[in-house]
Amino acid sequence: MSRLPLIVGFGGYNAAGRSSAHHGFRRTVLESLDTHSRQETLAGLAVLMQLIKVTDGHYQRLDGTALSLAAIETEYAEPILAGTLVRRIEKNHLNVDAAPWQKNLSMLADAGKPMGFITLRKQLPEPLPADWTVEALNDTEVQVTLYDGCDFKVDSYRELPVKSAGQLPSGFEPSALYRSHFHPRGLQMTVVAATDALRSIGLPWQKIVDQVAPDEIAVYASSIMSQLDEDGFGGLMQARLKGGRVTAKQLALGLNSMPADFINAYVLGSVGSTGSITGACASFLYNLQKATDMITSGRARVAIVGSSEAPINQECIDGYGAMGALATEAGLRQIEGLEQANGEVDFRRASRPFGQNCGFTLAESSQFVVLMDDELALQLGADIHGAVPDVFINADGFKKSISAPGPGNYLCMAKAVASAVQLVGSEGVRQHSFVHAHGSSTPANRVTESELLDRVAANFGITDWPITAVKAYVGHSLASASADQMIAALGSFKYQLIPGIKTIDAVADDVHQAHLRISKVDVCRAEQPLEVCFINSKGFGGNNASAVLLAPQVAERMLRKRYGSERFAAYLALREQTRAAAQAYDQQALKGQLQIIYNFGQDQIDDQQIQMDAEQIRVPGFSQPLVFKSDPRFADMLE
Repeated sequence: MSRLPLIVGFGGYNAAGRSSAHHGFRRTVLESLDTHSRQETLAGLAVLMQLIKVTDGHYQRLDGTALSLAAIETEYAEPILAGTLVRRIEKNHLNVDAAPWQKNLSMLADAGKPMGFITLRKQLPEPLPADWTVEALNDTEVQVTLYDGCDFKVDSYRELPVKSAGQLPSGFEPSALYRSHFHPRGLQMTVVAATDALRSIGLPWQKIVDQVAPDEIAVYASSIMSQLDEDGFGGLMQARLKGGRVTAKQLALGLNSMPADFINAYVLGSVGSTGSITGACASFLYNLQKATDMITSGRARVAIVGSSEAPINQECIDGYGAMGALATEAGLRQIEGLEQANGEVDFRRASRPFGQNCGFTLAESSQFVVLMDDELALQLGADIHGAVPDVFINADGFKKSISAPGPGNYLCMAKAVASAVQLVGSEGVRQHSFVHAHGSSTPANRVTESELLDRVAANFGITDWPITAVKAYVGHSLASASADQMIAALGSFKYQLIPGIKTIDAVADDVHQAHLRISKVDVCRAEQPLEVCFINSKGFGGNNASAVLLAPQVAERMLRKRYGSERFAAYLALREQTRAAAQAYDQQALKGQLQIIYNFGQDQIDDQQIQMDAEQIRVPGFSQPLVFKSDPRFADMLE
């Protein structure tokens, strides 16, 4: 009997704000929410963005005067909306109008007229160029004479063609929330996002740890671009070219395994299974597959799964831009019908899945989900936000272009639908499922993914399949992209709302949609509740993944069947306490009390205190022993 992986907590941060308690999702459907929910989310964003403050639990303007929720909406809605979701790249990331670079400058000497300059002796190159002569002026300075000229690199600035990105809310700085010295931005985001996910569970982490063996907790998380800012690989690669030195931390902290490593070392103190699986833009689902396999097989009982990506830097923009993959200002002007030199581009609509588009929009995001097996969830009274019975991954076979889409996505998406049919029936899939598409916002994706989804729908008798794409709001966060999709899908289950793709004027003519429904407005499904979401993700290199995500009510039906009404009723009673604790955290977080977990050098395990015998290992700090399990897999091959 396989254990069912349940989502018992989730959290993180992206361009829509904080993910726990569905606030990020609520930002994308603000106009469809009730008044209190809308105002509450706006207030939380106002605090996060440092537009207002909280004193003694009350919202206040920065001058100390009191604010009601209604007043926050009236006075601050405009900067909140302008400072979230996809928008023009802000200068704290990069000045896209004057991005630094080095220009090659050749200086040629006139015939018979040498050139000269004065510099510090310690700044002379080694060895000296053959045509240089050096004369000492004093103890520190020298006169250099050149006879044949010289090439120089001169600091310069240029305008970047790409000017939009999905950025964390304006004014929100993860580095200010804990002792983040020398941490690359992606790892800062990891610490605060993992904290949000853990706090959202509503159960003390130690209570969970006390119920499982030390090796029954797993962490799977990665980034695909590593950490490319000054404190990671960016600084490592640039140090010599800039005349500086590499630090002792840049290489280690630059590794793309660091999101998982940071969680183990500084957030959880875990000694369980760990890994960082990468599959280009499908990386989150690759890690999720590993976690679900561990839980269904019984090798793990709890798993923290996520990704963290901080790619809004000049190198990533140059790299993806050189491939023609990004939406440029010129491209947006063309599809908006604007004159090249006149009219302002609407960068907030840069990402346009399934509409007239010209490339995807980079984004930063860090998202985590906490999985738990069904038996442990019932035992602890954990809340259930969804279930992940299956994740399917397939490659593309032989390829001509490594970045082009291929046939592998047909395999994984069709397998995902077939899997869901076995769980909720054909009618359940036809009437109560929807798709969170990869929806990258490239001309190629809108054709190939829509054709794939249309053909899969036809194959399974689906006539009107709702399709949405969260990248319209938060951009493409690379490794975290499918995590953004999953977090948004959980919000759809909670509010029975499918976000419309509001950044497009119309579905493009070349999009296949005979069996699909792509809406520009939010769609309410209260009368036809959503029960299944298919998370579809595609990545460069032929990395395709599709996940089956079950709604909470479906998971609860399955648990009631497995455990019986009496035990399930006892679980429901326990769950009330969990929900109350999770709600208390949410209310504190709305007022800026994020309670970041960062345990640097605390409670380290003395390996001399580890106790071992032939049957088990006991690890200091863990209540349960690690028992060596019997392995019957190869019994038939032994004498």
